[in-house]
Amino acid sequence: MGDEVLKEFKTFLLRGNVVDLAVAVVIGTAFAKVVSTFTASVITPIVGMFGGLPFNDIGLTLNGSRFNIGALLDAVFMFVITAAAVFFLVVQPVNALMARRRTEPDVESPTRDCPECLSSIPVGARRCAFCTAEVVPAG
Repeated sequence: MGDEVLKEFKTFLLRGNVVDLAVAVVIGTAFAKVVSTFTASVITPIVGMFGGLPFNDIGLTLNGSRFNIGALLDAVFMFVITAAAVFFLVVQPVNALMARRRTEPDVESPTRDCPECLSSIPVGARRCAFCTAEVVPAG
């Protein structure tokens, strides 16, 4: 029983998606550190120049409690920069790549079933994109 559990655990750990997730977390953490440093050392001082005082000193004191608005704005800038970088450097390129490699026809285009594997293929197809069988174009 113990050997089976250990074997199953090993299989779980060596699955591609677990390793990919671990790599993503490490790279994401490093990327967040770079964005945080960029925000604190470049963006924050630039915004602070327009306010006339150091950005980190921007705050509000009520009844002896200090509300550090500058730190909040730092975090907001860091989030926006991170989201923009992920969108433009990861999401858009992956979407473009997936659109180029897509094998399914557009939803609006008429389809028919492949006689070999029964996958939906465009009506004018001469070869199935799924099983690569040659098919006679319909119509």
